[in-house]
Amino acid sequence: MSNKKKIIIMSSLVLLLAVTAIFNFVFATKVTPTAAENGVTTANYFTTYRAERTTTRNEELVQLDSVIALYDEGDEKYEAATTMKMEIVSAMEKELVLENMVKSLGFSDAVVSVSMDSDNVNVFINSSELNYDTALSIYNMLKNETGIVAGNIIIMPVYAES
Repeated sequence: MSNKKKIIIMSSLVLLLAVTAIFNFVFATKVTPTAAENGVTTANYFTTYRAERTTTRNEELVQLDSVIALYDEGDEKYEAATTMKMEIVSAMEKELVLENMVKSLGFSDAVVSVSMDSDNVNVFINSSELNYDTALSIYNMLKNETGIVAGNIIIMPVYAES
């Protein structure tokens, strides 16, 4: 290869690198769209959360059903899959009951997430703010219903216009 061709190729590569740097700068400084422009608003936060939770749980249940179908009753893996499936169903029922109980306190919407691995309960309520009395009433209700201690209950307001 001649020196002239090498110089042309190197110059082209440097020019390409400069153009790439300019595009990178332009796109990096471009204002990112807000949540409303992306089609995800706070108003549908609760619906989206529930849909994602349901999808994940359904996938887990399908996987557990396939394990249960592969093994005979009495097998260790069969029993483990059956136990895990019952824990998921129990958590789903508990979440539904707790969500309805939180809504009964006057919130337009609420999502409760019960952890199966630990004794944690996360509560997301549709409220612009959370005062002490409201948090205490939610905490007392959850404590009485689940028996979980205060440090394992997290209550977070997520304001969504209805």
